Amino acid sequence: MCAYRITGTARLCSDCAGRTLQRVAEPHCPVCSQVVALGRQCGNRVCALPEAERGFSRVDAVAMYSGALRDKIHKLKYDGKTGWAMVFGRLLVGWMESHPKEIEGVDYVVGNPSHTGREPLQHIEAILDAAYTEDVTRAFPLSPPGGHRLVKHVETPRSANRTLEEKRAAATAHAASLTWTGDLRDIKGATILLVDDVFTSGSQLQHVALRLRAAGAADVRGLVLARVPWSG
Repeated sequence: MCAYRITGTARLCSDCAGRTLQRVAEPHCPVCSQVVALGRQCGNRVCALPEAERGFSRVDAVAMYSGALRDKIHKLKYDGKTGWAMVFGRLLVGWMESHPKEIEGVDYVVGNPSHTGREPLQHIEAILDAAYTEDVTRAFPLSPPGGHRLVKHVETPRSANRTLEEKRAAATAHAASLTWTGDLRDIKGATILLVDDVFTSGSQLQHVALRLRAAGAADVRGLVLARVPWSG
């Protein structure tokens, strides 16, 4: 997927991958990055909510959930092929380097966590550990390996292949299970970039963002590796 995944810089890795991955098309929703027809509004009901009810101000995606990216996310997430965490970490850092306006003012880059007993691995944490390593200039407020700010100690119901109501219930349970490991006063007034692997309707990111906002965060933005095409 990227010829420079070993020796090149994160920016070079991101630019190289951008030539092979399916980019987020224009025009797209400025809130959730869903592709929309020219002159049409986004059909995602979350985007129509006021930001105070939506939780996040916007969610950006590195690419669309298709082809090589979809397959390699599966390799990491379900097959435990850990080498892909390094590539994805590089893609995230490269994207941040290429989009300074989108990350301007971010105080914390945190993962939407997987639970500590997840098998075959905690994929989000593995990606962010790799991103920290690839951020050689320490330009971004990533947490070092083992120092993740949001953690999930218990497993909650999964939302995959569920009804909409079941997905919402799963998202609520997921958000309620999370713990901020640092001083809660650090959240107040902060701008948080919440990172995940994929984004579909945004229900889970919404509930996590709402919890962070309730704790005092001034702004919660999302960044995902892949935007899943969604028809509502």
